[in-house]
Amino acid sequence: MAEAHQAVGFRPSLTSDGAEVELSAPVLQEIYLSGLRSWKRHLSRFWNDFLTGVFPASPLSWLFLFSAIQLAWFLQLDPSLGLMEKIKELLPDWGGQHHRLRGILAAALFASCLWGALIFTLHVALRLLLSYHGWLLEPHGAMSSPTKTWLALVRIFSGRRLMLFSYQRSLPRQPVPSVQDTVRKYLESVRPVLSHEDFDWTAALAKEFLRLQASLLQWHLRLKSWWASNYVSDWWEEFVYLRSRNSLMVNSNYYMMDFLYVTPTPVQAARAGNAVHALLLYRHRLDRQEILPTLLMGMRPLCSAQYEKIFNTTRIPGVQKDHIRHLGDSRHVAVFHRGRFFRVGTHSRSGLLPPRALEQQFQRILDDPSPACPHEEHLAALTAAPRDLWAQVRRSLKTQAEDALEAVEGAAFFVSLDSEPQGLTREDPAASLDAYAHALLAGRGHDRWFDKSFTLIVFSNGKLGLNVEHSWADCPISGHMWEFTLATECFQLGYSADGHCKGHPDPSLPKPQRLHWDLPEKVHLSISLALRGAKTLSGDIDCHVFPFSHFGKSFIKRCHLSSDSFIQMALQLAHFRDRGQFCLTYESTMTRLFLEGRTETVRSCTKEACSFVNAMEDKGKTDPQCLALLRLAVDKHQALLKAAMSGQGVDRHLFALYIVSQFLHLQSPFLDQVHSEQWQLATSQIPVQQIHLFDVHNHPDYVSSGGGFGPVDDHGYGVSYIFMGDNTITFHISSKKSSTKTKPLS
Repeated sequence: MAEAHQAVGFRPSLTSDGAEVELSAPVLQEIYLSGLRSWKRHLSRFWNDFLTGVFPASPLSWLFLFSAIQLAWFLQLDPSLGLMEKIKELLPDWGGQHHRLRGILAAALFASCLWGALIFTLHVALRLLLSYHGWLLEPHGAMSSPTKTWLALVRIFSGRRLMLFSYQRSLPRQPVPSVQDTVRKYLESVRPVLSHEDFDWTAALAKEFLRLQASLLQWHLRLKSWWASNYVSDWWEEFVYLRSRNSLMVNSNYYMMDFLYVTPTPVQAARAGNAVHALLLYRHRLDRQEILPTLLMGMRPLCSAQYEKIFNTTRIPGVQKDHIRHLGDSRHVAVFHRGRFFRVGTHSRSGLLPPRALEQQFQRILDDPSPACPHEEHLAALTAAPRDLWAQVRRSLKTQAEDALEAVEGAAFFVSLDSEPQGLTREDPAASLDAYAHALLAGRGHDRWFDKSFTLIVFSNGKLGLNVEHSWADCPISGHMWEFTLATECFQLGYSADGHCKGHPDPSLPKPQRLHWDLPEKVHLSISLALRGAKTLSGDIDCHVFPFSHFGKSFIKRCHLSSDSFIQMALQLAHFRDRGQFCLTYESTMTRLFLEGRTETVRSCTKEACSFVNAMEDKGKTDPQCLALLRLAVDKHQALLKAAMSGQGVDRHLFALYIVSQFLHLQSPFLDQVHSEQWQLATSQIPVQQIHLFDVHNHPDYVSSGGGFGPVDDHGYGVSYIFMGDNTITFHISSKKSSTKTKPLS
C-alpha cells in the first residue's frame, strides 16, 4: 500500500541531511545476522508450537505412538528392530528393581525419535507440495488433473486441526529470480514510458550491469536465501521503513474506514466500548491461534508471520534507525481526548472488561472537565515529526516522563476520542467523505500517536476509523482485524435500544488514570516545530473518496475479466486523460505464498495497457477493437500479477541487489537509475477476506469501505480501491495541493 512512498528514491547510505552513513558491516556478516535473526524467531515459536499442537501432528499423537510401542513390547514384539535394547544399554543401571523403568524410558525415547522423524517428514513433504505454483497459472475456474492431485495431497498432509501458525514451518522460502529475467522484465516495463533515446541509454546501463556486477551481487543474494528465512523481507523492513527519516504521517501510515452508509450508534463512548472489546477479542483469538490461516483461492496457505505484531507494538524512533518494540501482553489502552492522555485498564480479575464497563470508562474521560497541561495537548505531534527530531526529544521524555511514555508505548493500542463528527452527510456527501478520509489520515497532526501499530479513532457522532503504522505489517493484516472488529461490534455485541452497549455499568471500577507529563523546557520548542510541520503536511494533503455504484465486481466477472485488472486498466485510461501521458504505475501485491513474504510491485503500465488506452482515445477505433485490446491488457496484467505473487517479480529483486551493492560499496549506474524512478501513480486494492462475516445481500450497507494512503510522488496520485459487495467500488484518492501537475480532488 503506502510502502511505495518509502521505496522510491531511498538511499541507505545517506542520512536525511545528505551526510554519508557508512554501512560498515561486511555483506557476509549482514547475511549471517539475517539468518541468525530468522533462527531466533523459529526457536521462539517452537515452544508455543509444541504447547498448542505440533502441526500436523499433536502431543496426543505422541502418547498414542508410545502406547502402541508399549503394547507391542508387552506382546513380546519389537517394533524398533532392536533399537530400544540399544537405548536401554546406554541408560544408567539403577539396579534390578528399576529394570522396568529403563524399559519405559527406552520406549519413550524411541517413540519421541520416531515421532519427530515422522513430523519432519510431513513438514518436508508439505513444503515440497506448497512449492508448486502451477495452480496459480491456470485459468480461473479451470483446474487441471495435476492441480487436483496436488490439492488432495495438501489436504491429506495438512491434518485436521488448523491454527493460525500451523503452516509456518512448512512454507517454502521465497526464490531469488534469475537476474537476466529480472533485467529483461524491467526493460520491458519501462519501455512504454521512456523515449527511444532514454530507453537505449537505460538498456546500455542494464547490459553493463549484467556484464560487470550482476553475478557477484546475485551470488550474495542466493547465499542469503539459503541461510535466512527470506532473502528480502528483513532488508525491506529495515531500509524502506525503519531507516526512513521522513514523517510517518501521510508518508507511511495509512487509514481504514468505518461502514460508509450506517453508524450502529451515535453514542461515542458506546461505539468505543464495543470496538475496543471486539479488538481485544480478536487479540485473544490471535494469542490462542484460533484465527484460521488465510488460504488463497481456498487452496494455498499464506504466511501468518505478520499477525504477531498487531497488538502491543510501537515503532520506537532512533537517530539513524527506528526499531519495533513488541510486548508479549498489555492490559490497558492509551486514550487521547482534548489534549489529555489517559490509561484505561482493559481487564479485571475475572478477565476482559465487558463492553458496557469500557463504555463507562470512556464516558468518564469524555465528562472529565480538567484542561490539558501546557504543551501536553500538542505532544503527539512529535510522532508526526521527522524521525531524527523525535528520537532526540524522546530521550528527554524517557528521563522526565518515563511512566507516562511507557503507558502510551506499552499499551495494546492507542485510542483517540475525537471531539468532531465525521462521516457521510446528506447535505454534502462528497465534501464530508473527503473530510472523513483526511481526518483519519492526518487528523490535526497532534491527536494520533503515529508510532503505535494502530490508532483507533472514534468521532463524536460514533463513526470509527483506524490510522495504521506500516512497518510491522501490510494492509491485508490490519484489514483482516478490521473486518472482524466491525462485524463483531455490530452484529455480535450489538447495542441496546438507546444506543448504549448491552449490559450494566460497574460503579466499582476505578476511574481512568490521567497521565502526567513533566515536559522540560527544551522540549517545548521541539513540540512547536513538530506541530508546525505536521500542520503544513496535513494542510497540503488532498483526499477524495468516491463510491462508484454504476456497476461492480459481479458485472466485471460476467464479462469474463479479472476485476482487479479491469480497474487497473481504467486507472491507466483515467491518468492518461488527466495528464496526457503514461507513467510508471505501482500496484502492490503480496508475496505471502512464501515464508515471511511481504509485498511485490506489479508494474501495471504495460505496452498492452498503452495500446488499449490509445485505442480508446482514437475515434477511428471500433468498440470490438477496443474490447479486444482491453482483454489483451487484462491478460498481460494477470500474468504480471501471478509472476509477482510467485516470487518472480522485478522490484524486490532489484531492491535486494541494490542493498548488496551498497554493502560492497560497489557503484552501479543501472541500479542507481532504477531507484531514482518516480511512481506518479501508486495503486492498491484492499482485499475483502472474510465475506462470511457480512450479509451483503440482506444488509448491503454493512460492508467495510476500505481505506487509503498518501501520494507516493509530490506530483502524483495515490489510489486505493475496494469492491464493496457485488455492485459498488469505493476509491480513495490522494494528492498534494501544492502540486502544479495534479488537479484538485474536491
